[in-house]
Amino acid sequence: MKRIANLSIIVEEADDDNITKINNILHAYSEHILGRMGVPDKVHDVNIISIALCASLDDLNSITGKLGKIKNVNAKILISNKEYDS
Repeated sequence: MKRIANLSIIVEEADDDNITKINNILHAYSEHILGRMGVPDKVHDVNIISIALCASLDDLNSITGKLGKIKNVNAKILISNKEYDS
């Protein structure tokens, strides 16, 4: 069963390495992504990314865990209670 979720990512001191790692992970889970919005804050050298997903709990936890291992990246997820077949 799948759930709707919102993944919030904050990237501090972004560089090519951590941005590439983030994009590679998101690409691997692209079939679950409903939409994505990025907000760069050049004043504070922070990037904020919000991603809407529809995926299993295992996939949601996996993507969040992988993103959280990247240097200068914080990832948190909010998951709906309702379950969906597809």
